[in-house]
Amino acid sequence: MFRLAARRTLAEFTPIDRLAAVASGAIVGRSATASDTSWLTASTALFCVLLIHTAVVRLRFVPGIGRFIDPPMKVLIRDGRVDYRSLRQCGMTPDDLAAVLRQHGRQSADRVRLAIFETRGAISILDAADQ
Repeated sequence: MFRLAARRTLAEFTPIDRLAAVASGAIVGRSATASDTSWLTASTALFCVLLIHTAVVRLRFVPGIGRFIDPPMKVLIRDGRVDYRSLRQCGMTPDDLAAVLRQHGRQSADRVRLAIFETRGAISILDAADQ
């Protein structure tokens, strides 16, 4: 069902994606092990959860509502300078940022033009040479 509802990878789940996944798992687990829950009831509940998930995902395209569903991107590094306030708002430590830089093959923030914490939680790195 998630494949039909435009499922994303687990690492890119938004809070509403996580909520739908946990609720779906709870419904499937409960219906498989409980003798007092019918398959029709569980299927209806699962369908409703996925329908609500799909509606919320579609509401992301409404400008005013989209800001509440998807967090805005944050600039973590600009022209080699780390923005510690943005880093803290994203729930990252300087060591976390250093690990991400190493994963992208960078030794330090000095030669990074931009490091952006994307709305899906990934970090994009743009070098000074990418201009």
